[in-house]
Amino acid sequence: MKTPMIYELQRPKAIDPNKKYPALFVMHGIGSNEQNMLSLVRGMEEQFFIFSIRGHLPQPPGYAFFTIQGYGKPHREVFDHAIGKLTSFIEYATEQYPVEQSQLYMLGFSQGAILSLTLGLTLGDRIKGIVALSGYIPGFVKEEYGKKSVDHMSLFISHGEMDQVLPYEWGVANHEYYQGLGASVTFKSYQDGHAVSIQNLHDFQQWLLASLTK
Repeated sequence: MKTPMIYELQRPKAIDPNKKYPALFVMHGIGSNEQNMLSLVRGMEEQFFIFSIRGHLPQPPGYAFFTIQGYGKPHREVFDHAIGKLTSFIEYATEQYPVEQSQLYMLGFSQGAILSLTLGLTLGDRIKGIVALSGYIPGFVKEEYGKKSVDHMSLFISHGEMDQVLPYEWGVANHEYYQGLGASVTFKSYQDGHAVSIQNLHDFQQWLLASLTK
């Protein structure tokens, strides 16, 4: 089976052939790439198969997963296509690698967080946990997408209080939206802009490791 997307794989040094592992799907922000996200998950490869995915659209100096037509408004057709490609990639990864189907996680920053939050709705409880760093849920996703149950999903949502790209209030809205659907949500705010601070990194890594034991 041919991979639908380019990706970087990190995995435990010693693979037990009789064991399946949790999977963490990582998605970058606009103009970035799959390599830039690895610093956020460094040290976690002993617990996860980590798939850091490259956006399929050139966006110098890196790549993007979708284009935008206005503030907080992705181009619908391009966004839908990205969701389809990422869904296909998750299918590919779970078929090609020794991944535990009940322990699938997503982690995204900015565009990656937007996609993670959307995939959480379309895939529902098939996803165990989501780390969404500085993102939002597009209006058309809330209004028109088919959504599955998230009753057994957990999320770590964070946002910088001084975010100059995506307003802090959008992070609060993400929290309230998913909580209203019945998911378990941890929401953290930081005295930062559109970035991931050391404290934010520490907090979500601890959250991920704790989630594995639940």
